[in-house]
Amino acid sequence: MRTLVALTALVAIAACSGDGKSPAGPEAVQPLTGKAADGLPNRPVLVVKVDNSPRALPQVGLSAADLVVEELVEGGLTRLAVMYYSALPHTVAPVRSVRTSDIGIAAPTGGALVASGGAARVLTSIREAGLTVVTEGARGFSRDPSRRAPYNLVVDPTQLMAEVSELDPPAQPYLPWASGEATLPPGAPASSATVRFSPTHTTQWDWTGTKWQRADDLAAEGDRFMPDNLLVLRVATRDAGYTDPAGNPVPETVLTGSGDAILLTNGRSIEARWSKPDAGTPLAFTDPAGASLPIPPGRTWIELVPKTGDVTVR
Repeated sequence: MRTLVALTALVAIAACSGDGKSPAGPEAVQPLTGKAADGLPNRPVLVVKVDNSPRALPQVGLSAADLVVEELVEGGLTRLAVMYYSALPHTVAPVRSVRTSDIGIAAPTGGALVASGGAARVLTSIREAGLTVVTEGARGFSRDPSRRAPYNLVVDPTQLMAEVSELDPPAQPYLPWASGEATLPPGAPASSATVRFSPTHTTQWDWTGTKWQRADDLAAEGDRFMPDNLLVLRVATRDAGYTDPAGNPVPETVLTGSGDAILLTNGRSIEARWSKPDAGTPLAFTDPAGASLPIPPGRTWIELVPKTGDVTVR
């Protein structure tokens, strides 16, 4: 089934130039990484839902992503919202279903959620939020016979772009990216981070000296997403009001309001606060002194850790 809900663009983007990129001045930056760019792709962001359980082995296509968000789902497991804009891989797998938590994650991109499907009430909530979701049955989806269902759905983002051609490129940066003049608080040394979402799932990170790496990465060597930044947000969760087929209550992450955060970058840990007044507004951060905290340009992984979870940085 394919569900495609129209999105009202927040801000119009300049018309496409002859090389397929939107015109950009010398100060243009990639909205999902903050990196300098001499031109931006004339396409929307794709936010692909990817399974993050051991049955997802191997996760495919994460190495091409700009930004990844890890969120809690039922059974204490997590799922990934993998964002593509600057580059598109030919395969992302395994693609899974949407949750209402994805509204606050995807809305600031102005792009499309890409998923296997979703509960009717979830799709209704996404529609009412003004988001686009593209599901199995659209161009670019296929089933991999070497995988077991439901972990065998794959998507080709290059083909799927034809399904969302009416959407605009992102109109705002996803995070408050630092400029060349910005400085960060000194923070404390950090060589590892243990992020416990639930008794059944923990994500372990190690600093390699140049990047952060998942200790139990589910992607094959050479296809891993190794971020420059980790952003750990403590968030409230609530009952989404329905259960999965196994009878597990489905949680909903509340990505509005404010809470504690940790920025892990360049082998340092910086205490912070996050804030987000509504679903469509990007995240903002302040340091312990209350000053605005910019995020260093680079690829970023965001952990949305429930308040019942634990975070240990060493």
